[in-house]
Amino acid sequence: MNAVLNFDQCASVLTRQIELLREISAAQDNVKKAVINREWVNFDEKTEELNRLGESFAQIEDERASFFSSMNMNMEEKSFYASISGLPLEQRSEISRLYRDLKTETLKMRSLNETFLAYINEAKSLAAAYIEAVCPARGGKLYTRKGQRVSQDLSSIVINNSF
Repeated sequence: MNAVLNFDQCASVLTRQIELLREISAAQDNVKKAVINREWVNFDEKTEELNRLGESFAQIEDERASFFSSMNMNMEEKSFYASISGLPLEQRSEISRLYRDLKTETLKMRSLNETFLAYINEAKSLAAAYIEAVCPARGGKLYTRKGQRVSQDLSSIVINNSF
């Protein structure tokens, strides 16, 4: 390591990332509940909150990356634990704990995202199967009100079932 690791700055960045990941996780949980319960009233505000938190996390991640690059720590070449080995035991323990917490929160969020995406993909498949069953003559094709063919991605679909 070419420079001494600044414990306070490193702990501050990791702590802010952990706190922000927890906020993002809570916001994602609100979005997930809204989707599952089909509560669309404040959905835009919930997604805007997620976007704002994501931008904040990107800023902190950029700060973390520049901090470690300023310490000449190439994380691909050297493990995180090897990078902090020069710190006193108490500081090393605290940074290690923060790093583990950050990894845990990241893995937890990844797992929740994968579960939610599986739910959404299943809902899209179910909607496509429903449309195919209701309107088999269409051959799986979808049309706009004006009769133009549209993609079957079902990103935004409304079924008018009034006769």
